[in-house]
Amino acid sequence: MADQDEDLVDVDPYDPGDGSLPVFRWRQAGRASLATRRQLREMGLRPGGHEPVARIECRGGKRWAWLYRIDLAKPKLPMTLAKEAALDKAMAARQTCPGPCGRRYFHCLPLKTLGSCLECFDGTPAGPASYIAPPAKHLLAA
Repeated sequence: MADQDEDLVDVDPYDPGDGSLPVFRWRQAGRASLATRRQLREMGLRPGGHEPVARIECRGGKRWAWLYRIDLAKPKLPMTLAKEAALDKAMAARQTCPGPCGRRYFHCLPLKTLGSCLECFDGTPAGPASYIAPPAKHLLAA
């Protein structure tokens, strides 16, 4: 029995043996066993710290994505209130105009190129449905 245990070798079916990862063309990877990060996310999973086992290419190798084993994937971590608050704070920095209006828009502002919203930059009026008005300053606070 001990002789049989020594002969057993753990083989990765996705490893070509030369140290590189196998490359699949578009629609050639096994969907039942391999998935991209986006496909894992749609299934409610995440790679869970495991390395990619293959790569998929399309458009002549100009676009590619890592492939992960579905059987090794772990469930997605749930959104917590702290994560949600941190994401809202980060989005507020990208959506709030640093100019005189101080409005928070429902879309990201071109702060790197213009530095403010269009209304503050060149006077282009913004629709009232596209932003949240800044909180009113209290009249009693002086």
